Formats: sequence, structure tokens, C-alpha cells
Amino acid sequence: MDFDQLADCHKALGDKTRLRILALLREEDLCVGELVEILKITQPAVSQHVRKLRNARLVKERRQGQWVYYSLNGQDYPYFPSLLRSLPDQSHEIERLKEAGKKGVCT
Repeated sequence: MDFDQLADCHKALGDKTRLRILALLREEDLCVGELVEILKITQPAVSQHVRKLRNARLVKERRQGQWVYYSLNGQDYPYFPSLLRSLPDQSHEIERLKEAGKKGVCT
């Protein structure tokens, strides 16, 4: 890992919405549509945040048909597990999505 990579990681972590996305992905893989429902921001805004996290190699994507699902990556950073443990619990947001019938909007 070089200083540029480390700086990119810290820049990506310097945003409340991106930290929230990481906390949500700690619970389970999600697609952009599900993140839009939870975060209450536009699809382009979610995509920009996810792109920054992906460029910092903190999340990865998996294509399933026409949908893209995001999950945690971060194995390049030895402190990543500790960071994830420090994030507030977001499991209630996933449950709220399920109860509203909006979990799986990308299937």
C-alpha cells in the first residue's frame, strides 16, 4: 500500500453518508436501489458515494443479471475490521426496508 492509496481511503471515510453505507453493507450486500430507499438520497448521489468507496477499495461489486450488488472489501487495510466495529448499528434500517416490502427492489 502506498501513500496515495492510503490518502484515498481516508478521503472516502471522511463523509458521513459513505460511513453509513459501510455500516449498512456490514449487515448484508445491497444494491443501489436499496441504498436509495434507506438513505433517502438520489440514485446518482448513491452511485457517486459507492464509486468513491469502490475506488478506495473499501467495497466491491457483484453483478447479478442487470443488477449490481455491493459488499465490503477493505482487506488491503489492516484497520478496516476495527473501523467497521466502531460504526453505529444499522440493522434497524435493513429491517425497516424489509418491513416496507422494499428489500429486494433490485431483483
